[in-house]
Amino acid sequence: MSVAKKPEDTCVLVTGGAGFIGSHTVVELLENGYHAVIVDDLSNSSAKAVDRVKTIVGEKAAANLTFYEADVNDRAALERVFSENTIDRVIHFAGFKAVGESVGKPIEYYTNNLGNTLTLVDVMREHGCKSIIFSSSSTVYGDPDSLPLTEESPKKPATNPYGWTKWMIEQVLTDLHTADPEWDVVLLRYFNPIGAHESGLIGEDPKGIPNNLVPYVAQVAIGKREFVRVYGDDYPTPDGTGVRDYIHVMDLASGHVAALAWMNGRSGVEIFNLGTGRGTSVLEVIKAFSKACGRELPYKVEPRRAGDIAENYGNCDKAAREMGWHARYDIDDMCRDSWNWQQKNPDGYATA
Repeated sequence: MSVAKKPEDTCVLVTGGAGFIGSHTVVELLENGYHAVIVDDLSNSSAKAVDRVKTIVGEKAAANLTFYEADVNDRAALERVFSENTIDRVIHFAGFKAVGESVGKPIEYYTNNLGNTLTLVDVMREHGCKSIIFSSSSTVYGDPDSLPLTEESPKKPATNPYGWTKWMIEQVLTDLHTADPEWDVVLLRYFNPIGAHESGLIGEDPKGIPNNLVPYVAQVAIGKREFVRVYGDDYPTPDGTGVRDYIHVMDLASGHVAALAWMNGRSGVEIFNLGTGRGTSVLEVIKAFSKACGRELPYKVEPRRAGDIAENYGNCDKAAREMGWHARYDIDDMCRDSWNWQQKNPDGYATA
């Protein structure tokens, strides 16, 4: 069982804390009084994000943040982190995350995502830290039998190596608790995170061609790309385009803080969906972003992509009931904040 502690007495290790979701979550942690330690190898993130997190939270809260540039696969580096800090909880974000890339590089994805998790939990165990929140994904539900998805919906075979790593890590952490009931595990299954901090100081900074819809739309809005590619308009949805449950990254960040408060002093394995519970189509996203940037964004319909499903959205009542958490932002808010970030950082963190 994890020892119940007040936020100001709790030190949280955030792996991948300089990344998109990680950096926003660190802001929430610091603003809620927690101490945070980031471990990030900066392979898909920037040290500038850490500096900007400090700017957002102010000098006093920033004093509670420690940053290590290190790979979570590096056992010696992790040992040092745990030796130099009294880590009470871990939020595990670190991992490769591009679905398409994972199909072409399955060995790299399994080695990194599974490997760093196994190294992490082994070092945690050595240091008596048995409390972890895992950044999972609604991808573990596969092609759903029925909607909305609840935490009781069956896990399905994944459609790509990235999805399988989320699937397998959930199993690893569940087995860990079975072997040692003192473990306190929360699996947060996200839907589609978008948006950015309202300051425009931190946001999503994809390397190369964005894999996800909203960063791609944002690059069309800023003039980097000619038009939005819409993959398929013949799905059995209201406007024929794919429907997803988009969630503001700051809502997602507050979900992690709610999970920390909920798991405080507990043991067991618990699953929570984090989404808005509402589906938004590709065309609705383009319309909302057009409204945010003040001009109609061009798009072109192309054939469906293999593996894409028509609709995917969740029921998040359990998170509201158990943790008192619910999403506060709608699609207009998400697009407004994404556009604000994109305008202020046309080349992401490379702008500064």
